[in-house]
Amino acid sequence: MKELVRSLVEKAKERLQELQIALARANIGVEEMKRLSMEYSKLEEIVQLHEELEELERDIEFWEQIVLEDPSAERELVKTKQEHEEKLSQLISLLLPSKDYDSIIMEIRAGTGGEEAALFAADLYRMYTRYAERKGWQVELADFHDTGLGGFKEVVVFVRGKSVYKHLKWESGVHRVQRIPITESSGRIHTSTATVAILPEVTPVEVQIDPKELQIDTFKASGHGGQYVNKTESAVRVTHLPTGITVSCQSERSQHQNREKALAILRSKLFQLKQEELMQEISQQRKSQIKTAERSEKIRTYNFPQNRVTDHRIDYTSYRLKEILDGDLDELVSKLLEFELTETAKRILS
Repeated sequence: MKELVRSLVEKAKERLQELQIALARANIGVEEMKRLSMEYSKLEEIVQLHEELEELERDIEFWEQIVLEDPSAERELVKTKQEHEEKLSQLISLLLPSKDYDSIIMEIRAGTGGEEAALFAADLYRMYTRYAERKGWQVELADFHDTGLGGFKEVVVFVRGKSVYKHLKWESGVHRVQRIPITESSGRIHTSTATVAILPEVTPVEVQIDPKELQIDTFKASGHGGQYVNKTESAVRVTHLPTGITVSCQSERSQHQNREKALAILRSKLFQLKQEELMQEISQQRKSQIKTAERSEKIRTYNFPQNRVTDHRIDYTSYRLKEILDGDLDELVSKLLEFELTETAKRILS
């Protein structure tokens, strides 16, 4: 991976030199100037990040030598490795040419396993929320249905931040947990699942919806919300009649705000539907890529007895389950991005 990244960075440096010459032309137009400047800025960030990574690699070698003589330096080594992992995922995200979005809609639903599945869905919600906090992303609740015992039947959130889609798009699919439920008295290990869907938030220009094709209903919000809960019909349910897709939103006090959020979720679902139809038509082109993010595919297992998290798509296992569930996802995200970059680079460098 290191040599692959270095090759792509060298290409970025070559392109930077070309852009410097292009930007120095006297007859360049305003729009062309903007486009080239944006590309220049991105390539400059790539080169800068790579230099920081190389410095961190030297720091890791330094701390590894220190730890041999002074085990108390282990904390600095771990800290440096974590920083390296984070910057590596940033660099790979920039190197990947695929379309990116700075806003997504995340849906987490309890799967098989009853209350234990709902509790696992809540664990995933907490994991992604903590990860977003580490990244400085904004998380905004849109809709939820809790069980009253700390679990979620379903929770829908908006996540907004730089390159959020590239970092989280491979989280879509079936997540499986193996552990002893708190409700299990005999100490038997149970297997439960929850599904995660990552949808890019698209604009009204990208997906246009005919108002005549919508059925909009209002109802009273439920769950947490203090004095505003069940007082007014502020919650909104929107049904897209041609497809039968239904979305709801109850997080805001205003019916208008809930309606706008619900429409944003609907647009993303319709966009995803179009993308899936397109991908089915060109499925033969996807053989070299990571498996699709369809919910029917088990993508990851969280095994508590073995303190193990395994991503089945890339056959990668980490024994840092507690840290991962606490939001330290950079390790897994980096490995998925590395796999994607490797497949993409085969086309770029061939």
